[in-house]
Amino acid sequence: MKILGIETSCDETAVAIVEDGTNLLSSVLYSQIKEHTPYGGVVPEIASRSHVQKLLPVYAEALSQAKLSSKQIDAIAVSAKPGLIGALMTGVTFAKSLSFALSKPLIEVHHIYGHLMAAFLEDPKPQYPLLALIASGGHTTIVQMNSQHDIIVLGKTIDDAAGEALDKAAKLLGLGFPGGPAIEKCAKGGDSLSISFPSAMKDSIDMSFSGLKNALRTHLLSAGTLDEKNKKNIAASFQETIFSTLCHKLTLAMEKTSIQNILVCGGVASNERFRQMLGELPAQLFLTPKSFCTDNAAMIAAAGFYTYQKNGEASLDLVPTSHGSIFI
Repeated sequence: MKILGIETSCDETAVAIVEDGTNLLSSVLYSQIKEHTPYGGVVPEIASRSHVQKLLPVYAEALSQAKLSSKQIDAIAVSAKPGLIGALMTGVTFAKSLSFALSKPLIEVHHIYGHLMAAFLEDPKPQYPLLALIASGGHTTIVQMNSQHDIIVLGKTIDDAAGEALDKAAKLLGLGFPGGPAIEKCAKGGDSLSISFPSAMKDSIDMSFSGLKNALRTHLLSAGTLDEKNKKNIAASFQETIFSTLCHKLTLAMEKTSIQNILVCGGVASNERFRQMLGELPAQLFLTPKSFCTDNAAMIAAAGFYTYQKNGEASLDLVPTSHGSIFI
């Protein structure tokens, strides 16, 4: 089953084609980083307008790469929640138009479920049952996966996501956008033990990062002017605290479930220091390839295959939503 996936939940315009949930035939992505960099973050109106401009050529390129015609596609999968509502609407409208014009089934995909399924696009594939950490700019959640269709939430952030905290830290330090890669670059050569930042909710699998952001802001107010060495130390200490917290939460989840297989996905999982720390856990680790950690359409197409198995076809009345807790 060849599924065309569409991803426009934030600032990436992406289309991909995946066969049977695992065989990647094409993946095309247009990044809007240049459009948003002058503003230090994603501007929803700019994101939506850029999606409108780029969706058709990205779609055409995805078909070309796969050497397929539109008639050879079996279904259209689209990221419909959660995300920026205007951005989601462009992708969902495009997907519904294709579904109607081509008489192909429409599949509604949960964006976070897409992140989980991205790890199955390359070998070795994760083995069930497993614990999965989704860590991105908008979401930080730990789930137990017994199968593609059986997912139990064990813990999640009660306020800010880990990626959002990294983005805010980069902005406070004047490192630019996107924040996660900027913090990672600045942290190289820094002393990760130089500053002691707080880690909240140590006895729970749930997480909180708002206090950590406030601690950084307070530290910067008292520190005054920073030289390059101080910035490196702060960046290294800040990301080390976040990654240590996430590793600790995974350890608590392992103790609770006795599951030793761990999957980590989402944009934060592309950080090399985080990957190193995850490798020190007493577990069988499955790391999503870096190319599939950040938002992409291959993960939506892959997730669409399994979503279709369980939920079937979505209605052309499908309305995207900026939130949504049910993965599949």
